[in-house]
This record gives sequence, C-alpha cells and structure tokens, in this order.
Amino acid sequence: MSHEHVSYLELLARGAGTEAYDRPVLLARASGAGPEELAELEEAKQLALRVRAELEGRRRREAELSALFATAHDLAGLRDLDAVLRAIVQRARSLLGTEVAYLSLNDPAAGDTYMRVTEGSVSARFQQVRLGMGEGLGGLVAQTARPYVTEDYFEDPRFQHTRTIDAAVRDEGLVAILGVPLSLGSQVIGVLFAADRRARIFEREQVALLGSLAAHAAVAIDTANLLAETRSALAELERANDIIREHSGVIERASEVHDRLSELVLHGGGVHDVADAVSEVLGGTVEFTEAGAGSARRAGGHAVREGDDWVAAVSAGGETLGALVLHGQPDLDPVDQRTLERAALVTSLLLLARRSAGEAEQRVRGELLDDLLDAPDRDRRLLRERAARLRTDSEAPHVVLAARIDRAADDASEADAGGRESADRQRLWSAASHLAATRHGLASARDGGTVLLLPLGPGESAADLARQTARHLGGTLREPVTVGASAPVRTPLDRPDQVAVAYQEARRCLDALVLLHRSGQGAAAEDLGFLGLLLADGRDIDGFVGRTIGQVVAYDRRRGTELVRTLDAYFASGMSPARTKDELHVHVNTVAQRLERVGRLLGPDWQSPARALEIQLALRLHALSDAVTGT
Repeated sequence: MSHEHVSYLELLARGAGTEAYDRPVLLARASGAGPEELAELEEAKQLALRVRAELEGRRRREAELSALFATAHDLAGLRDLDAVLRAIVQRARSLLGTEVAYLSLNDPAAGDTYMRVTEGSVSARFQQVRLGMGEGLGGLVAQTARPYVTEDYFEDPRFQHTRTIDAAVRDEGLVAILGVPLSLGSQVIGVLFAADRRARIFEREQVALLGSLAAHAAVAIDTANLLAETRSALAELERANDIIREHSGVIERASEVHDRLSELVLHGGGVHDVADAVSEVLGGTVEFTEAGAGSARRAGGHAVREGDDWVAAVSAGGETLGALVLHGQPDLDPVDQRTLERAALVTSLLLLARRSAGEAEQRVRGELLDDLLDAPDRDRRLLRERAARLRTDSEAPHVVLAARIDRAADDASEADAGGRESADRQRLWSAASHLAATRHGLASARDGGTVLLLPLGPGESAADLARQTARHLGGTLREPVTVGASAPVRTPLDRPDQVAVAYQEARRCLDALVLLHRSGQGAAAEDLGFLGLLLADGRDIDGFVGRTIGQVVAYDRRRGTELVRTLDAYFASGMSPARTKDELHVHVNTVAQRLERVGRLLGPDWQSPARALEIQLALRLHALSDAVTGT
C-alpha cells in the first residue's frame, strides 16, 4: 500500500473534513509527481470520500435510530393524550432541526382536519386553522395517506390553495413544509408536520425519519386514547354504581315513608305528623301551608320545583286544600318526588276526614243553639248532656252575638246578588262555627247571618267579645263583618228562655251599628250610649248613668262638692258660665274651676253635642233615681 493510501485511511480514521482530502494530491503535484501517480491519487481520494460519506450516513442513521428508540420509550411512558401529542411535536422539531413542527387530527364529524398541537408557532390564526380534505398540503396528506414535501409552498401547484389556508401559512411565515400521515392500519387519524420559514430541501432520509416518528406517534396516540376510554368507562361504571346505591337508598326511603304514612292514617295522625315524617325521611324540612300551591296546582298531582323548594299540591275533587312544601333539598330524586306526592295525597285524605268530622260537629252545635232559640221548653237535663258532649262551658256567663256580612249595594243582577249572599252566609257560618268550636261555644246560621253563643273570659265584657269576634271573622273572611252583642246571660242552659231574648237584643244592636255607618265593627248596647239604653231589653239605667257621669257623682260623694248640681245649672243656662254663676249664686271663677274639674273627670270632649246630650240624659235619670229612692 502506498504512502498516499495510508494518508487517506488516517483521514477517514480521524473523521477529517472533506477539504483535508485534497492535501495529498496537492503535495504530490508540488513534489513533481507524474500524471499516472496523480490520476491514481485522485481515484484514491474519490474512493475515500465515498467511504467517508457512507460512514457519515451510517452514523446519522444510527443517531436517528437511537433518537427513534428514545422517542418510542418516552412515548410509551406517557398516559395523557395531550402530553403524548406535545412530546411527538417537540421530538419532530428536534430530530429534523426545523423552526416549526405541528400536528393536526382528523374530525370525522366535520369531515376536515384541525390543528391540535404546535411547537415554534407564533401566529394565532395558524394555530386555529382547519383544512378540508384535499385542501393544502396537510389536507392532501390526510386524504391520500401519503407523505408530501414542498421546498416552497406558495410556488407549488400540486396543492389546492385556499384563501384561508394561505393566509394562515403566510401569517406564520412558512416556506418549506413536510407532512407525513399518522395512520392506524388503513385509517388516517392526522398529519405530522415539520416546516421552516426559508426554502429548504427535505432529503429522502428525513422524510423516512419523520414517517417513522409518525408511526410510533400513531401507536402512542392509540394507546393514550384506549387508556382515556378505559378511564372513562371506569368512571362511568363508578357513577353507575353510585346511582345504583343511591337508587337503592331512595327505594328504602320510599318504603319507609310508605310504612310510616300508613301507620299515621291507621292511628289517627294529623297533617303536621305527616310533614314531620316526610321531613325525617327525605332529610329536608316539610311544612303544610293552606296557601301558596302556585304552579303545583296546575301540575296534575305532580311535585314541582319552585326556586330551591319542591311543592306538591294538596287537593281533592278539584279543590285545592293547601300544599306540602319541602325546603332544603333542591336536587330531589324522582322517586323522592313521588314520595312527596304520596304524602300530599295522604294529607288531603286526612284533611277531608277532619273536615267531615268538623262539619258533623258544626251541625250538632248549630242544632243545640237552634233548640235554645226556638224550643226553650226542652228538657234542660238533655240540653246539658248535649252541651257536655260538645265540651261547652255551661257554668260561665255567655253572650249572644249576631254577625252579618254587610255589602254596599251594586249593579249586580238579582240572581247574582242572591247567589253571592248565599255564598256569604255559608262562608260566615263556617268561620263562626270554627270560632265557636275553639271557644267552646255554639254557632248557627239564622236570619241572613250567623248567631253565636260564646262564654265570657275572665275580665271580659260583652263589648270586648263583640269587637274580638268582628275582628276575627273579618280577618278570616277578608270581608267586613258586623257583630252586635247582647248583655251577658248567666248559665244559659238553666235559663234557655233568656237566649232568645238576648238574640233579639244582639240583632237590634247589629242593626243600630249599620244605621250608624259602623259596619265591620263589633259592639254591645253599652257602647251605644243612650241609644244602647233604648235597644237593651234590661233597660240598664244605673249602668248607663254610671258609664256616663259616674265619676262625677263619685267625686261629689267623696269630696262633698257640687259638680253634679253645677252641670245641671250649666246645661239649664244654655252652657253659659255667666248665667250659671247667677243660678248658683257663686263667683264666675268658681264655675270655671268646677267645669275644669268636670273636664278632667269626663274627658276633653264632654261638651261635644253627642256627649253633651248623653250627659244631660244621665243627669235627668240620676235625678229621677234620687227622687225615687229619696236620696
């Protein structure tokens, strides 16, 4: 082997650059070598360069294979799809040494491909571009499942250029682009790209390298998708198990509430017992309300959600009796909704039963009062027994009250007015019967209104009871109710004949209130001054005098003064202090002092026309009473 061949072997061994292979030829020519020797050296040089190129190619392929193995290993360790896709694009950019790499995935539903991950991209428009099948380089790769490469995208006529795609590529500044398919079997799932912002030739080895990376990437994507689907399936299975467990719990709750409601019905439970039972089982707070059924009234028996509450109408025969309202459980299971609806049905049955019993008791109370008014000669022992069964207080003083709804006249037809009056009487009787039951009294419909016989409470007067009754009935019916009261009747069951007399007095008091334009109020004869004295059957003269001027009379008796005599003289003198002092033979200042004292005792309005008339009548009756008794 010649010295020159040894030189080329040394160059190959130390991996010298291509320029070093010219040195042996130059040295031989400088030393005066002949043509044959120079030709032999040139041939040896070319052979050495081919060997060098082969060695470089092998080293590059080894490096690429090593990078591919490392990539496959890295991808195999990833389980999240987004992480897999990012790793693929980053490794593609690194292996091919390009400025940009990106990956698009096919969208079978839309029939196009969309940008999924980019690396090195700076354009938002480019990152959001979508390519139809066959459009642009990527669309062609996705459609044909073959790799495509271009040195200058905008000058390449092989691709279907569109305004949208070209604008996005131009915005990113790309020139040279290589795209290879991501394939699973015969199905293309996307495209992997490497691109530069300058003209560049992608060698066949680089195309093959990116294709190999794409093959590994497709497997990794499929694996990640399978893992994601498995996780999703497991999550769905867990949710299904949760639903089954929850449904089982709901069924158990429904069974429990059914048993408890059945027990309540059998043992005479009430509406609030039902609400408490359902509250405990459903875990919220259930309450019964007589109003506010709202949209539940139109829901055909179904529970409806109103805000954060659930409402089930309590109804029977087309009549809404109220509603069950569940608080604190906005997300109610359908089975629990049925439970609330079943509770509403049980509630309606209990209310109907209670109403039937109440109406029966109301009829019995009305019949007893009717007998006291119409047949006072009935056996008193039997009357007491009937009253005891109704839990009335037969020993307390009672007051007879006449109640009526008084409406202003309007233009309604006679038939309409008659129907309305009948409905008013029914409503008033129902409200009065309820009040009588709660107050241990009696009530009956009579003379276009209602009559009540109610016991007096401790320290309560007939006038107090009349006002309370008017307020209660008016509030219940939301209508003005006028109530007239009799004087108290002591032990009415022992003196049933007095009940009818007291009822007539109560009716006269009721008529007087209407005539005085005091409809909607309650009063007894004692509230009506001398008019009440005329209306009352007992003619309680002493009571009228006492209520009107009693304080003045008592003051004279205690102090030995002459206030009553001064009042007589004052009214007899036409309410003139000057003439009064002449009548009494006192100084006018004395008259003024006495009248001032009267004002403090009787109130500042004692000289008003109405009060003055009552005071004068009381003075006459007081004088007449003194004359009769000789005092």
